[in-house]
Amino acid sequence: MKINKTRMICEAAIFIAMAEILSLIKLYEFPNGGSITLEMLPIILFAARYGCGWGSLAGLVYGTITYLIGNKFSVDWTTIICDYFIAFVALGFGAGLLSRRKWSVYYGTLIGGVLRFLAHFLIGVFVWGKWMPDTFLGKPMTSPWIYSLIYNGSYMLPSIVLCLVVFALLYKPLRKYFTSADLLAA
Repeated sequence: MKINKTRMICEAAIFIAMAEILSLIKLYEFPNGGSITLEMLPIILFAARYGCGWGSLAGLVYGTITYLIGNKFSVDWTTIICDYFIAFVALGFGAGLLSRRKWSVYYGTLIGGVLRFLAHFLIGVFVWGKWMPDTFLGKPMTSPWIYSLIYNGSYMLPSIVLCLVVFALLYKPLRKYFTSADLLAA
């Protein structure tokens, strides 16, 4: 199958813009960054349609734009690289691993979401752990591993579940786009 690159680049631009808009609609925002949103949805859909290479690139562009336009929270260069660049590249890569399959948006949401979580989790342990509070959600914090797991899991798990629910609700009417059947027919 030959991919129409003009179409793909246009879709990437639209999906990245949609992700940026969805990132501004926050169900809940945590004090040191991280929020429950649907921002992953367009990146996952793009990666599920075009694969992990193009999905990674879309994730990188999205992470860069998100950081540059001011929707950011960082303390040094390592948090910028991990929380914006690596996390969203991992999302696009994971979401595209099983592209063009019947359930690729679901696999992509789980794999990409977990990889993005791991990026946030590890930077949370090694960098954000320095600023770990004495208590978080009413529980005493003594380990940066536990703190990062709870903090990042508190917004990543609901975001992943929210994406799965939206994909489930839209799957029947948009199945040809979720499975890339429209690309195969072109």
